[in-house]
Formats: sequence, structure tokens, C-alpha cells
Amino acid sequence: MECLSSDAGAREKILLVDDTPANLAVLSAALEPEGYEILVAPDGATALILAAKAAPDLILLDILMPRIDGLETCRLLKQDENTHDIPVIFITARGEMESLVEGFGAGAVDYVVKPFRGEEVLRRVATHVRLSRLSRKLREQNRVLEARTAELSAEMERRQAAESALQYADEKLAVMSGLEADRWNVAGLIGGSRHMQRVVEDIQRLNQFSNTSALITGESGTGKELIARAIHFGSSRSHAPFVPINCVAIPAELAESMLFGHLKGAFTGAATDRKGYFELAHGGTLFLDEIGDMPVALQVKLLRVLEDGCVTPVGASQPRKVDVRVVAATNADLEARITAGAFRQDLYFRLARYAVTAPPLRERPDDVPLLAAHFLRMFASEMGMRAPLLSAEALGVLGTYDFPGNVRELKNIIERALIESGGTVIQPCHLHLLRRAAPAQSSPAGRKASAEMAGLLPLNLADAEDMLIQRALQETGGNIADAARLLGVHRTRIYRKLAQEEPAAS
Repeated sequence: MECLSSDAGAREKILLVDDTPANLAVLSAALEPEGYEILVAPDGATALILAAKAAPDLILLDILMPRIDGLETCRLLKQDENTHDIPVIFITARGEMESLVEGFGAGAVDYVVKPFRGEEVLRRVATHVRLSRLSRKLREQNRVLEARTAELSAEMERRQAAESALQYADEKLAVMSGLEADRWNVAGLIGGSRHMQRVVEDIQRLNQFSNTSALITGESGTGKELIARAIHFGSSRSHAPFVPINCVAIPAELAESMLFGHLKGAFTGAATDRKGYFELAHGGTLFLDEIGDMPVALQVKLLRVLEDGCVTPVGASQPRKVDVRVVAATNADLEARITAGAFRQDLYFRLARYAVTAPPLRERPDDVPLLAAHFLRMFASEMGMRAPLLSAEALGVLGTYDFPGNVRELKNIIERALIESGGTVIQPCHLHLLRRAAPAQSSPAGRKASAEMAGLLPLNLADAEDMLIQRALQETGGNIADAARLLGVHRTRIYRKLAQEEPAAS
């Protein structure tokens, strides 16, 4: 297996994070012969330091660790601008699927299961290392494009200096905000389902009232920020900044300063005056993501700003007027948090003047093919290749999957499938979905059937697997997804098994 390097003579660096020395030894022994430079960390705190210092190309991260577990470590990596682009693959044991779903929400791109299968680990590592290199090249190209766009924008401003302020703002929006609106809004608003039609109708209503605050609710990965951007860019505030903030990422001790700003000397380390997020968003929209996790003490100050439209920077004696529309989002049950005393009811009513619900992907299955095709085109364009087709079998697999990670998970699945297929038609074997455990048979009839089957199974493992698959297909009328759930395996395993039998049958 080839180890790809981004620079001649340079080796790709992989950071292994696990509190079990034996696991670190097994992974190192598998990866080092492939030419990778291996870094190891026994805990999350050490991993954060190493990642920021060494900038590895990939991180293999154990979920269960003392003190800072893998989920929290991943969140902290994604919050740091120096490490948020490093892909993370989780190391997990069988039976930890619930943690794994949360891990995808934290920003992981893949997972490997203990005990390790060497070839599988190498294949997944090689795929994401290659993808990481392509992403770096894309970011470099984007920086060049942004610089050129800035030059073009400046030239346009000089040529339009004599036009009215409103016309100037419209033209500036077309040049400076158009690309950003396309980049962030299109994927989340694709779909013709009734759920998405309702979201579009909500956005259109809000676009007519640019001062009305809004609350977007929905599961992780459903595109809440995309909806917020659509609200902003479709309103009369579109010429002004859209400032997205993750409330979870704001350190408690710096929260007031970050939101409202501070004056020089207001506290130790305040070397200069600093505008807060509210002032930075003046005239535009401030998006407060994960508002349900904001500390109660800060909620009181936020409510005051929403009511009087003024902020008082830390160290200042006079408030400053701001014109900001606030759009908040959460995946938490705010009513339950209000009951528990963790969220203020008055703040809830102030934010939820208009509520928008981001539907989970499992409730809009008709939109899955449209989204999958869009992501294929998007990633293929970024990688400089023609977008391949999705086979009917692959579409069938996606159509029966419930997507616990929602649109974000589908996006990751399609990106990986494109890499693995090499640009050929996407087949079920290219789709890597979270495994689901089949429900245990509890009925007497089910136990009797299982016992009878156990007595008839051959001792040869491959032959026994063939018999079980055929039996499951018979009982489910040939439905591969139902057969996979009955057997407690991933449906791609059945597809591969059937594909292996085709030459013999021809």
C-alpha cells in the first residue's frame, strides 16, 4: 500500500491517541512499515498539545479515555483554528455505536473497530490521508481565489463610487456574498419534500421581517446554520456581516468580552480595545449556535442586549447602540432545560419569536438522492473529476438507511464513496454506514427456528455464512436491507457475498 506525501521527501504524519499501550503498539506496527511518521499520545490533553505543535495529517483517537475522553478531545480539536482541519478517525470497541453517533457530530470522519484488522486500518488511513492532502490543496487554491476576489471587489467599488448607497450595497452583495451564499446554503436547501418546502416557506416569511429574532431547532447535522444563512442572505441585512458563534466554544471566563467587547486594560491581558461579536455583526445577523448550552449568567446579559439593543464592553461606563438580528439554534429540548432551571424562560420567548424546525433526513427520504447527487457534483468538482453516477443498488441502500448523523453524515458518506470508487459508478460496497445491531429474537417460535437452524449449519464457517444469508433472504422475500437487520450485519456484507457467488453461477 502506497503512502502518499504532500512534499517530496516528506512523510505523512499520523497521531495515535490511546491510553492502552498495547493498542498504540499494534497500530504503530501496522502503519510504520507503510512509510508514515507515527506520533503517539497516551491521553487527550497530550494529544491536543501534539496536534497543535506537529500538525499531523490524520488523528486516530480512542473514544474511552480517562479525564478528557475522545469525544471531548475531538470537539476541542475542531474548535482550535490550528487543528480543526485535521481529519479524526475514532477508535471504538463493538457495542459503542451510540458514542460513535455522537462522535460524528463532534466532527469525526470515520472509525475503526477493536480488535484491529490490519488491512482495514491501512485502507481507511490511506483514504483519509489522501483526502486530507486534497483538502489542503483546495484550501490553498481558495486563499488565492479569495485574494483575487478582493482585488476585483476593490476595483468594482472604485468604478461604482458615483452610484447610490443602496445600489452600491446590492453590487457589493453580488460580488462579495454571492459565493458564500452558494457555498453554505445550496446543500441544506436542496429537496422537494414537504418538510423542506415548509422550511423554505418559513425562511421566506422571515426574510420580510429583518428585525425579527428566530430560533432554529433540530438534530445535529440537519443544517441549522445553513437555514440561518439563508435567513440572513435573503433579507435586507444581506449586505452586512453574518457572524456565526458556537456557544459551546466560548470559554466561560471570556464569554462577556467575546460577545460585548472590552476596553484596553479592562483585565489582565487586555492590551487593546476589542469589539465583541455584537458590534462585529452590526447591521447584520449574529448566529448563536447551541444556545441551549449558554451559561445562565450569560443568558441574563444576552437578554438585556436583546431588549434594549445596547452592549456595554467590559471596562466601559457607557453602552453602545447596536443594530443586530439574532438567530439562535439548538439541538436540545429547551422546554426541558427551562423546567430544570438551566435555561431562562424569558430568553426563550425573546428568541423564539419565530421558530423554524430543521427536519431530520430520515423524515425526508425522497431528498436523499437529490442531496447525494449534489454532494457528488460538489466533491468531484473540488477533486477535478467528472461526477460519477450512483447505481440503483447504492440508491437502494441509502433509501433504507435512517441517517443518525443526518445531512452531515450523508455528506461524509458520499465524499468517502467518491474517493474509494475512483470516479467510477458508486456501488453499495463504496457506502460505509454506521452498523446497527439487530433486535434479539425473543419469541418462542424465533428461538425454536434458531435452534433448528443451529443443528443444520455446517461446521465450515464460509458455508454456514452462505446458508444463513440464503435463509435470511428467503424469510425477507429477497429484501437485502431486512435480511441484513435479521442477521445483525451491514447490508454491504451481503452485497459482497452475493457478488462473490456471481462468477460461479454464470
